[in-house]
Amino acid sequence: MPSDARILIVDDHEDTLYALESALAPLGYRLACATSGDEALKEVLRGRVGLLLLDVRMPKVSGLDVVRYMRRVGQTQHIPVILLTGFGPDAELASAAFGLGVADLMMKPVDPWALRTKVRYLYDAHQRFQALEQEVRVLRARLGERVPPQATAHSHPGTRLPGQREDCADGPDFGSTEGRYERRT
Repeated sequence: MPSDARILIVDDHEDTLYALESALAPLGYRLACATSGDEALKEVLRGRVGLLLLDVRMPKVSGLDVVRYMRRVGQTQHIPVILLTGFGPDAELASAAFGLGVADLMMKPVDPWALRTKVRYLYDAHQRFQALEQEVRVLRARLGERVPPQATAHSHPGTRLPGQREDCADGPDFGSTEGRYERRT
């Protein structure tokens, strides 16, 4: 079942928003729409956006500007983004988009089946990533409550745990095998 994170669809043309919303509705995810880059940034920063479907060319704040900003903010840097363009293949755009970590770049008009497939995969993968990240935070908090401070000394170079041999303080040396093994004939 889909989580409560939304898929944010951003385009400055109302008819395109309607078409994209109609294409994604059968997936059953919560959808939200924005008509500008500024509006998109506000929605993303409010939280609970699990995927961004974003038009590249919009007045004032472009889709690439939105992605550039998102990648600099910790809470938004891992949100998957699919960029949409109606201006055909553009090597410069593709290079800039993928350089910013955009998940995909699709041409308009969008094939609804391909869009649903990509959205489902990226959204679900992001939700799994978020769940694992939360689980790691919980486990680290539990571990932090139970581990005495001296037990974490192994994470600092040059320190030893009580009872640890001096020659093991820096960890094992896997590079040298001299003197470790005896050849038996």
